Amino acid sequence: MQPLSTTPRAMIGSLWRNRGLIRALVEREVVGRYRGSVLGILWSFFNPVFMLVVYTIVFSVVFKARWSAGSESRAEFALVLFAGMLVFNLFAECVNRAPSLILANANYVKKVIFPLEVLPWVAFGAALFHASISLFVWLIFSLFILGTPHATLLLFPLILVPLTLLIMGFTWFLASLGVFLRDVSQVVGVVTTALMFLTPIFYPVSALPENFRYLMNFNPLAFIVSQTHDLLIFGIGLDWVGYLLLTACAALVAWLGFAWFQKTRKGFADVL
Repeated sequence: MQPLSTTPRAMIGSLWRNRGLIRALVEREVVGRYRGSVLGILWSFFNPVFMLVVYTIVFSVVFKARWSAGSESRAEFALVLFAGMLVFNLFAECVNRAPSLILANANYVKKVIFPLEVLPWVAFGAALFHASISLFVWLIFSLFILGTPHATLLLFPLILVPLTLLIMGFTWFLASLGVFLRDVSQVVGVVTTALMFLTPIFYPVSALPENFRYLMNFNPLAFIVSQTHDLLIFGIGLDWVGYLLLTACAALVAWLGFAWFQKTRKGFADVL
């Protein structure tokens, strides 16, 4: 077998070259998830609505939680929480699925002409579709509760760039590792659950003791979630220095994950 290229150019070229295939597979996966149900794809709209209502009742009514940087509005806390969960769920859905991604598509492994490296893009595309629906739900509720959104909302797509790169890097790495070590999926599930509580989704960074705040610098999702809150809720612009630094690091993670996947994929057929 001819050695597969592991360069950043090959990573980007594969995405562009197979964009039609990726789109078709994402559409098939999204439609297939709701095939046979009565409401069909409408479930992708009702699920985030239901979760937003649950967040409002549990955290703002039962626990009477408030966001220190915001007002005393219970509904506003629910919007802050939902915005953070929107970003985290996009990451968690892809990463949790990654270890079984190749195993679930074993029929593609022995097809020499099939570009296996696009499977993580398909998983990301399906997760992004549901995240987009959740964002639409958030926008509707935000209009009623907070009024006209801040202009910083327009910068939100920028924060998805490093998030996407991080997701793809981890997904390529874990998709490959999951073929050889079947226990990876169990470990990843535990780690992502812990990561949810170690990310400032349910609390602002300012709520942490000063001695522990520096630990958030080791969690790239902490910066992304905090910036999401600033852009969507509080009308604060991007921290451009932190953003550019994170994007550069995320690009490196994506390339390393892609390189690992390309280097190890020749052994998939032997294991499967």
